[in-house]
Amino acid sequence: MNLSHTAQATLLLTSYFSKASSEPAQPLTNKEWGRFALWLRHQNSTPADLLKADPLALLKCWHDAKITQDRIVSLLNRGHSLALAVEKWQRAGLWVVTRSDREYPARLKKNLKADSPPVLFGCGNKALLNSGGLAVIGSRNANEIDLQFTRQVGVKAASEDIAIVSGGARGVDETAMLGAIDQGGPVIGVMADSLLKAATSAKWRKGLMEGNLVLVSPFYPEAGFSAGNAMARNKYIYCLADSSLVIHSGKKGGTLNGARENLKHSWVPLWVKPTDDPAAANADLVNHGGHWCGNNPDTISVRNLLESNNFNGQPINESNDLFAGQQQPPLFAAKKEPADISAEKEEGSVSGEPADFYLLFLKELGRMAEEPFSPETLTESMGLHKTQVNEWLKRAIDEGQVRKLNRPVRYQFLKADS
Repeated sequence: MNLSHTAQATLLLTSYFSKASSEPAQPLTNKEWGRFALWLRHQNSTPADLLKADPLALLKCWHDAKITQDRIVSLLNRGHSLALAVEKWQRAGLWVVTRSDREYPARLKKNLKADSPPVLFGCGNKALLNSGGLAVIGSRNANEIDLQFTRQVGVKAASEDIAIVSGGARGVDETAMLGAIDQGGPVIGVMADSLLKAATSAKWRKGLMEGNLVLVSPFYPEAGFSAGNAMARNKYIYCLADSSLVIHSGKKGGTLNGARENLKHSWVPLWVKPTDDPAAANADLVNHGGHWCGNNPDTISVRNLLESNNFNGQPINESNDLFAGQQQPPLFAAKKEPADISAEKEEGSVSGEPADFYLLFLKELGRMAEEPFSPETLTESMGLHKTQVNEWLKRAIDEGQVRKLNRPVRYQFLKADS
């Protein structure tokens, strides 16, 4: 591991080389390092200068209540610990990239700026760090249906030569990554803990040996699981990708917090898999700016999930019984003016224009709904997802196309003369 003086100084100032409790001084946090590195630049100096001469001479003008001169000097005096750690990491096949290295992922710098991690530990194909891809996120305890969907997304991404970006944890993360690896697709895993162990794990051996996998972590490679680190690494998953897909989010926890953070900062588009689970927060994510994805992975184009202009609030490329025999529209038809929509309704046809799924829904509703119906009936007979049926029913009520009846809840299609 041929580390430059800048990389050595960065490691000494920001990284752990043993358990935190045994370190003589706390390494600088991302924000502390950003503040100190900016000051160095204003002094026309680099981190390497701290190793080439007496650091106190360079630090005489540095004043910070938390990042004291004594703290910096204490961290720089860990050279022996660094040498031992580097030798151990190198034997396990690990490497290091710092923010000053050209291999460092540009997406992290662009999205997180000074809060991007100063050091990334990794193993595998370093070139994949700048490839982008689809971030796949979800619960560690996902059900079998969600895991099957996740695996198919990983397989589909591999067939389209698009990288899967995920967190390597049990459940959705691991399933998406292994689905892509098994098909020879590129994968980026952002680990919250135990990178050293993962580097030698049989689970990742195929991807590492074939050059289709890179595992990275901003944390000490031998660190055990920490809820704080698991939460913190979520932003790196989003920021290394071009787009994201949440498979299943609970009402609390890392998946929800990470998705909300992504929506807040608008790092990448957020797609959400529909679900009937009442304990899921998937619908909440859509209400706050996410977008429903299709519920059938066989008809999903991963490349289209990467296109940020492919948002229209409707499931993407979802094939179902309702549209059987109809001319299939492009994934996202241009928005129609009200006059165009009225003309389509009067003609009862979408020939000559791209089909609008909602209008096809209304047309089918008028054909089949002689009597009041329940949403469950529509879900089953039309082959649509319950969430989509409810959204379109609400829209139809607002437009005066459907009347809602109570006790029990049913809906009645209103004919033109009613």
